[in-house]
Amino acid sequence: MLVSTRDIKEKEIKSSQAIIEGLSNDGGLFVKKDIPFFNETEFLNLSKLDYYHLAAKIISRYLDDLDEEEVLDIIKESYNGKFDIDELVNLNKTKDCFVLELYHGPTCAFKDMALLVLPNLLKKCHEINNDGAQTIILTATSGDTGSSALNGFKDDKNTKMIVFYPTSGVSAIQERQMLDLASIERRVIAIDGNFDDAQRLVKKIFNDDEIKKESNAKLSSANSINIGRLLPQIVYYFKSYFDLVERSEISIGEKINFSVPTGNFGDILAGFLAMKMGLPVNKLICASNENNVLTDFFNNKKYDKKRVLHKTISPSMDILVSSNLERLLYYVTKSPEEVKKMMDDLDKYGEYEIDKKYDLSMFDSFYLTETETKEVIKKVYEDNHYLIDTHTAVGYGAYLKYQKESLDKTKTIVLSTAHPYKFPLAILNALGMEETDEFTAIDKLESLTGIKRPEMINKLNKEYKKTVFSKDEAYNKTKKLIEELNYV
Repeated sequence: MLVSTRDIKEKEIKSSQAIIEGLSNDGGLFVKKDIPFFNETEFLNLSKLDYYHLAAKIISRYLDDLDEEEVLDIIKESYNGKFDIDELVNLNKTKDCFVLELYHGPTCAFKDMALLVLPNLLKKCHEINNDGAQTIILTATSGDTGSSALNGFKDDKNTKMIVFYPTSGVSAIQERQMLDLASIERRVIAIDGNFDDAQRLVKKIFNDDEIKKESNAKLSSANSINIGRLLPQIVYYFKSYFDLVERSEISIGEKINFSVPTGNFGDILAGFLAMKMGLPVNKLICASNENNVLTDFFNNKKYDKKRVLHKTISPSMDILVSSNLERLLYYVTKSPEEVKKMMDDLDKYGEYEIDKKYDLSMFDSFYLTETETKEVIKKVYEDNHYLIDTHTAVGYGAYLKYQKESLDKTKTIVLSTAHPYKFPLAILNALGMEETDEFTAIDKLESLTGIKRPEMINKLNKEYKKTVFSKDEAYNKTKKLIEELNYV
């Protein structure tokens, strides 16, 4: 059973219902009150499993109305034949650390690891509740969630979707991926604002009882505010750890670090949950770009969104309101009342503080400037003949800063969240060449490095038309769009 992070009465809800609803009616996020834990024997048994069975073991611990075999069937249906490597993820060793490549799915982003699972999981949840309802998925994206969600739900006839993204806050490749997947039942809308504006719009709609009442379909989310989207992300933390053991890089039980490029705090929260489930983790390094609201939070325990949002070459991290941090606050404080007050303060005053008595020492946090990010891309390429994207570079650079400051020799895995060819202009520029067109940049990057582009790139349409809503009109236009989708 799950509860809302803000529900003082801690009313329990079945996991299938929580996944269908996406967001609690009180604005909170659904969590499992007590994080499941693998004892030493169970942990050793996990190390022997392939990715599919590992995922079933981990995810089923959070679901009270789906058993392990049902989850395994969902995982197999979701992942089989969808990745360009057999192991789904790849752990690559560099001179400095290890890089976990999470971009071998159909949209070349780590979001595929969860958004291939969510459609089948959501379908099963509807079956359990025998509601037969159509679902309208509302999703705000800072880049990769949109295309991964559109791809994941493309064959689901009972699901319609609206994806919102900041009109100038994603790369051209990311935008074209989304628009190529758009249809009469899958709407892609650019918001004339930033990601926080798009995310705020989605949450406002979820909290509008009138919209819910008038809609024939259920509203749900594919963002990591939906716990069904979050849970599959825990798995690759365990998998990468066991890969290090299998390679004799570490012994079983030895602690490691993870450095995670972070925007909405979902991916690194999955690492926190993995640690609480028994994964031997020394430090979780929270890596930010110049929108360093999280770095400031972990350094002084004050969250302050009252700052200018910078548009950077790592656009998926251009976020000032990191929604999943609310789940961490719940687990650290163990107090829905305190969480609710902090979230209310964020809405009213643009800031909140967490009492210094609460332990956040499992996290360390660093941020990189644009110049530093490019320097890391160049360094990693020159040292290893290996390309990393702009977000991975932030995670890699944060680890280098952490290692220099702490002198910590612990083996470290950097999570690589997107294929480098999704950001060719920035990477080409980091390697010393200028270009203005992304497709020309891809040609030049491939010629320069000899590293092949993913097949996905070749399938993108170069011509596209987008729909833009202004911030002022977005709410009313979205209400009308939901009405339309009810009858499509």
